[in-house]
Amino acid sequence: MATLREIASQYGQMSDVESEWLSEVVADWQIIADLSFADLVLWRRVDNGFVAMAHCRPSTGPTVHQEEVVGTRAAAGRIAHLEAAYRTREIVVSREPRWDETYAVREEALPVVMRNNEVVAVLTREASMAALRSSSRLEINYKGAADDLLRMITRGEFPVHTSVTGPKRGAPRVGDGVVRLDAQGVVTYASPNALSCFHRLGVTGSLMHRSLPRVVAAMVNDRGQVDETLAMVTAGRAAWRTDVEANGAALSLRAIPVTERGARVGAVLLCRDVSELRRRERELLTKDATIREIHHRVKNNLQTVAALLRLQSRRVEAPEAKEALAEAMRRVSTIAMVHETLSGTLDELVHFDDLVARSARMAADVASPGVQVKIVREGDFGMIPAQYASSLALVMTELVTNAVEHGFEGREHGTIVIAAERDGQVLRASIRDDGKGITVEPSGLGSQIVRTLVTNELHGTIEWTTIDGGSEVRIEATVDSE
Repeated sequence: MATLREIASQYGQMSDVESEWLSEVVADWQIIADLSFADLVLWRRVDNGFVAMAHCRPSTGPTVHQEEVVGTRAAAGRIAHLEAAYRTREIVVSREPRWDETYAVREEALPVVMRNNEVVAVLTREASMAALRSSSRLEINYKGAADDLLRMITRGEFPVHTSVTGPKRGAPRVGDGVVRLDAQGVVTYASPNALSCFHRLGVTGSLMHRSLPRVVAAMVNDRGQVDETLAMVTAGRAAWRTDVEANGAALSLRAIPVTERGARVGAVLLCRDVSELRRRERELLTKDATIREIHHRVKNNLQTVAALLRLQSRRVEAPEAKEALAEAMRRVSTIAMVHETLSGTLDELVHFDDLVARSARMAADVASPGVQVKIVREGDFGMIPAQYASSLALVMTELVTNAVEHGFEGREHGTIVIAAERDGQVLRASIRDDGKGITVEPSGLGSQIVRTLVTNELHGTIEWTTIDGGSEVRIEATVDSE
């Protein structure tokens, strides 16, 4: 989908300042469309006419435009109306309704002014007269709030520069609940949905003519520490978002200060009951913490097993038994290292490049303390799903150990190159050494473990080959997260 700047560039250059301001208006104008029960269209002046740059349909009522209007030019009969708003810098209401097919459309045009007082576009509010609703108290207050915000656009005061730009999850919408405040934070109107939200919070009675900051403060005073933004939002002093929790309910609040030539004269407060959303988020956080704790405990248990193996090896005299216990201890330590990594992340993914660097260094040092081994890394393993991390770490550790023990036997130093290449879910890795090479394919316990893990756990293949000046092991495995 083309951005507003990309659409505008088709009809002439637009400065970065203009583009940024119009983008901010478009990003936050859904609230005005919903409060107005009307479509909003942004027009840019080009040549001797106007072209539509953006369009917003209301979620609280029927739309005027069934077809896409972005990129279309204004009809000749509408240009004078749009030009009047652009030139006079005033809100211009059409004298006669515009007829679209079988229904009439009431249209208002207003200039879009930046903070430097420059007019950059024209915005039209278009409502179908075929769907006129009775002037209920809710509709009067909704449209009154929309009028306040539209007038701010004509003065370069909307959107408010302190408006939040963070995540929209749980953000309140017009249909969730609207409260209008005066300059002192006293409620002048609360929609039925808004009143229901505050009743769930524990507020009793009507909100009319009551100070909302005091009402909310009375609900949360017994909870100890309170978000410092709460008073600012409930009084409508700042264009921020905050959450308030009391009596098992949680509300998401968003304030939009209404200003007139820089002076705050009131505010529009949107509220939404997010009790269920917050409960689910807490459940997810609890589950994540539990999983991390499980990984941590598994790591500790494996380290205990490794320590017991180390103690047992000290009491064994036979060299073969000592070597077998040392290999078992190394393998247990490698698996513990994977769980240690998983215990420090929320994702069930492992950054395997860090892990393989640690495990390879440990394997090289343990396998032959008298040999100085240089480990060179090429390429990236990337993120590996947890279900494959332990198997792949064991494979890499066994292969590095084998290269050091057998390839560098009788030498004082050597080099091992660990290369990796990812192609989607397919991983290709190799371990090369500059040792004495191999004459036959290895058949020891370590090699059997590697073959089993690569074939059964990683669903891949493994191949040992001799190269000039050493040997190489190539692995191809599937590390799909499905």
